[in-house]
Amino acid sequence: HTSVLSMSKFNELKYKLLDHPPYSPDLAPSDFYLFRNLKQFLRGKHFLSNEEAKAAVEAYFADLPETHFREGTKLLESHWAKCIEVNGDYIE
Repeated sequence: HTSVLSMSKFNELKYKLLDHPPYSPDLAPSDFYLFRNLKQFLRGKHFLSNEEAKAAVEAYFADLPETHFREGTKLLESHWAKCIEVNGDYIE
């Protein structure tokens, strides 16, 4: 986050900007929680059309509990801490 607007908001909210590797699947929220769970849900399913696939994805998100993303964020926070502890090395 290097844009002036982003940094201004970080400072306003008193967030601490943490150093991390430019790209790490261990740290990318979409890879860590969002898409990993979606991929598991879709594993083994076959769709005859784009509409059918889209309906399956929409059903997946509609059925998620209200706490789903909050829980994922908490898990990601602890995962980030582990990654920092091991200086960015891969984490299982």
